[in-house]
Amino acid sequence: MQDKGILLESGTGEVEILEFTINKEHYAINVIKVKEILEVDYLTKIPNSHPAVAGLTLVRGDVVTLIDMKHVIEKENTDIKKCKVILCEFNNIKVAFCVDNILGIHRIGWNQIKKSEDVNETSLVIGNIIYNNKILMLLDFEKIVMDISPASGINEERMNDIEIKDRSDIKMILADDSPLIRKVLNDTLIKAGFKNLRFFDDGEQAYNYLISVADKKGENYIEDVQLLITDIEMPQMDGHTLTRKIKEHSILKTLPIIIFSSLITNDLMHKGESVGADAQMSKPEVGKLVNLIDKLTSEK
Repeated sequence: MQDKGILLESGTGEVEILEFTINKEHYAINVIKVKEILEVDYLTKIPNSHPAVAGLTLVRGDVVTLIDMKHVIEKENTDIKKCKVILCEFNNIKVAFCVDNILGIHRIGWNQIKKSEDVNETSLVIGNIIYNNKILMLLDFEKIVMDISPASGINEERMNDIEIKDRSDIKMILADDSPLIRKVLNDTLIKAGFKNLRFFDDGEQAYNYLISVADKKGENYIEDVQLLITDIEMPQMDGHTLTRKIKEHSILKTLPIIIFSSLITNDLMHKGESVGADAQMSKPEVGKLVNLIDKLTSEK
């Protein structure tokens, strides 16, 4: 295991990943999602559940769903008694994932994560990492959970309490590496009345676009963009680094930024605050996101 100390600062352009294996292939997850590594000694099967759901287990009194990653990846079943379990928290839920083996934690730059060539909405790979002459596939765990339980993700039911009105005067840019999330965000925000939406699939693209607008328009950049919504986990440039660089820019520092990520928890809010985010919200609360957009753009 590579030990460089715990990564505490935000916006450094670095990320810590946990390397693990499934059927001898190497995969990775952002350490920030991981609560702990454990072994399961208690499992309750759920009748008529998704085939990738191994069952329910107890973790210090909490009932947690255990997902069999071998079934997710290979459509094979794991011997649960022999697997390692990664307990995670994201989208305001706790969920556990069964894998074959845990190999260690590595610190890398977000720019070392190369976009997956498979960029369709069904892909489970966020990006590929070349590390020690191996390819580690960084998996989209939120999509894995959404595929198993669609109600846990962003969906139109979460728009029920939103006032539908003409919001076409608001020009926004959004940065998220997930094709699925970009599509769902686009569909739900258009339903809420937005029309001027420009999407980017990594923070570097979003940053370069904003710099070009600032170079062209100066203080009048607000004519082209009134708000940025960014994910945190993205290849090339993560959302915390993107936010920090914008807030340090002499012109763009006044641009309101919402960090909209599955990684927003009470324990991790300080990371977004430290880089100057105007607001932070956890996926999948897209209804609350619309209210927040209204609030921030009305203040401009």
